[in-house]
Amino acid sequence: MKITSVKPIFVDRYLFVRIHTDAGITGIGEAGTWGHLEVAATALEQFGNYLVDKDPFPIEYHWNMLQRFAYFRGAALMGAVSAIDIALWDIKGQALGVPIYELLGGKMRDKVRVYGHVKAETSEEMVERCIDLKMNGFTAIGHLNPFLDEPREVPYFKPHVKKIRDAVENVSRAREAVGADVDLCIEIHRRLTPAEAVVFARAIAAFHPMFYEDPIRPDSYDTMVQVADKIPIPIATGERFSSPYEFQMLFARGGVQYARVSVCLCGGITGAKKIAALAEMHNIEVVPHNPLSPLSLAACLQLDACIPNFAIQEYPNSGSGSGWDTNAGVDLRGSEMFVTTPHFEDGFVTIPDTPGLGIALTDDVQELYPALPRSIAMRSHRDGSLVDQ
Repeated sequence: MKITSVKPIFVDRYLFVRIHTDAGITGIGEAGTWGHLEVAATALEQFGNYLVDKDPFPIEYHWNMLQRFAYFRGAALMGAVSAIDIALWDIKGQALGVPIYELLGGKMRDKVRVYGHVKAETSEEMVERCIDLKMNGFTAIGHLNPFLDEPREVPYFKPHVKKIRDAVENVSRAREAVGADVDLCIEIHRRLTPAEAVVFARAIAAFHPMFYEDPIRPDSYDTMVQVADKIPIPIATGERFSSPYEFQMLFARGGVQYARVSVCLCGGITGAKKIAALAEMHNIEVVPHNPLSPLSLAACLQLDACIPNFAIQEYPNSGSGSGWDTNAGVDLRGSEMFVTTPHFEDGFVTIPDTPGLGIALTDDVQELYPALPRSIAMRSHRDGSLVDQ
């Protein structure tokens, strides 16, 4: 079998790739480089020039070639590598008639626990969506930002005491709304300074969050370690890491308890499996990052199925609030773009047993869902500086 073409596909806010073969088998993958999809698409085209006429089966060989031939790396390039890697595993699984997890050691579990998304501009909206998710069967809620997802067009300012106290009150209200039957996965979106991150974490420890995600920008492993050493709740981070070596450096320093592995950014299924093994050696659990399409979830499920240190899976439901639709339902965002999507029931998603990824794009998906380019913009502070949100 030989690869005949590698085609980037812009669909809505996503970047997919289709890899065709002369055996009539087509594999699909997704790039997770959010703000740099156009750059990743260019890399996909360049990598396609290498892959055409190659055997798709030696995935580890291709994975190394695409990263080591020039030794220039970065998120956009690794997003392209990830998309290709996922598509090659899809081809191999289909060709051999087995799910990808069978090629990675077999299943550890039949289904995976997931957490739904909450996105809210007000405290009242956040509490309402938490209750809705609990009513829809979720046993964990994530993307839960106690600093809220306010409009980016509105300049930001709060005194320190109000900033912290308002956010602590939001966590308290969420915990009161869902009780002890639902885990809260607190998401900060890198909005705090190291000093603020310590103060806030200590203040919310009494509400027993499952983890505390990305409290500060992921620029310094040592600073993340300093925060982790001073707080009583576990840190989750890594969603913006594009290499297994970045995880290795943070693991060695003891700066994380839950590894947020982005399968569509860290080198695909090949890269994610390496990271999961590293995490296992450090007694760290894996929480795969997935703010993307059902294709990304399908790739995550193949990893979730076969690793012993899986904790919980991010599940971007269609009712995420502000900016999406208003129903906090259980359907995956973007599910209309695919023939089938993984099945959710009572807070868990069943791992598919179909060959390859077990998912396929609908016909004419590009025509039905044209590309939505991402603009370059950030929220401003009242003093004119930039605010991470």
